Amino acid sequence: MFMELKSMEASRETDASTASGYPMLVVILLSLLAIAYGVRFPSLLVLIPAGLIFAFVSAGFYMLQPNQAAVITLFGSYRGTDRTHGLRWVWPWMGRKKISARANNIHSDRIKINDLRGNPIEIACNVVWRVRDTAQASFDVDDYREFVNIQIEAGLRTVGSRHPYDDIEEGETTLRGDGDQVNAELLTELNERLKVAGIVVDEAGLTHLAYAPEIAGAMLRRQQAEAVIAARAKLVLGAVSMVEMALAKLSEDNIVHLDDERRAAMVSNLMVVLCGERDTQPIVNTGTLYNG
Repeated sequence: MFMELKSMEASRETDASTASGYPMLVVILLSLLAIAYGVRFPSLLVLIPAGLIFAFVSAGFYMLQPNQAAVITLFGSYRGTDRTHGLRWVWPWMGRKKISARANNIHSDRIKINDLRGNPIEIACNVVWRVRDTAQASFDVDDYREFVNIQIEAGLRTVGSRHPYDDIEEGETTLRGDGDQVNAELLTELNERLKVAGIVVDEAGLTHLAYAPEIAGAMLRRQQAEAVIAARAKLVLGAVSMVEMALAKLSEDNIVHLDDERRAAMVSNLMVVLCGERDTQPIVNTGTLYNG
């Protein structure tokens, strides 16, 4: 349906030829006075025209509030949009359909999708949208509000499936770690989908993101393992640097001279001390370094 709508000739909003309703109130008052005169002094020549004028003018009134528009039609043909708020008037035979141009806020339901790695996840978003083109919203889609709801879900599925939930190893854009980038991508995707209905999205962002319950436990253990591996890798790098500094300092200050075998033994001992999870127990060597 999305591709078919893009190929349609899009409607375009134009200004409608309407008038302020306040001058017509004067006509209404004059017709009422004429009707009262015709009743007080019975006269069909006054009563009938005054009654017709009253009915004719009264049928053309409508009211618009701020950020509200009226789509004007004539026998099914679009004749423009009136966005001037206040008391308005148009020819009685012209149709008037009011559309809100105010911002709307939608918090989507949680939906289950598969991320880039095929892992099932639950995701939801919040979207702020408004009608930009009343002609497109009225004539290019059947129900623009329902269209917005469906396209929000479709756009959320599309963006969610483009990225993994979390991936420490490859350093890709992830749903959990790159929220700003994912939200910007979602905003672009929704604007592209909803422009055919004259809708513009002002804000879009993820509000819920979690692994599906059936794999949540396994993925939590995986995240914990990845965190442990990353921490140990950093610990080893730091230990190697400290051992290198220690050996360089011993050699530079001529404190002790070690052959390759004793150097390897010292490196092994230092690595055990620096990388071990438990406190080390010192052993006092009462002999020489090479006899201990």
